[in-house]
Amino acid sequence: MSEQPDFEYLEIGGAKYVSASLLANRLGVSRQTLWRWRTAGKIPAGHLYRSRQLIFTVAEAVDAYAYGTRIEPADTLANADQMALFTARKRGAK
Repeated sequence: MSEQPDFEYLEIGGAKYVSASLLANRLGVSRQTLWRWRTAGKIPAGHLYRSRQLIFTVAEAVDAYAYGTRIEPADTLANADQMALFTARKRGAK
């Protein structure tokens, strides 16, 4: 289980939000990476504030943070298939 981050919040209408820039910074990824994760459905979509700033509710930010800091086991079968591509090139190389 990943640690819960300590976010700086934007308060809008009495609710707390986290900006996409701050979330990306805390995760050590670019805003483009957050965009890819959002479009792939891996993290919540968030909300647009004033039609331009992407923000996340605190719960959404915590979910995105958990996804961004997850540790997964390596799939040895998938890696073996991938390695076959590289070893085949080496054998055919001159």
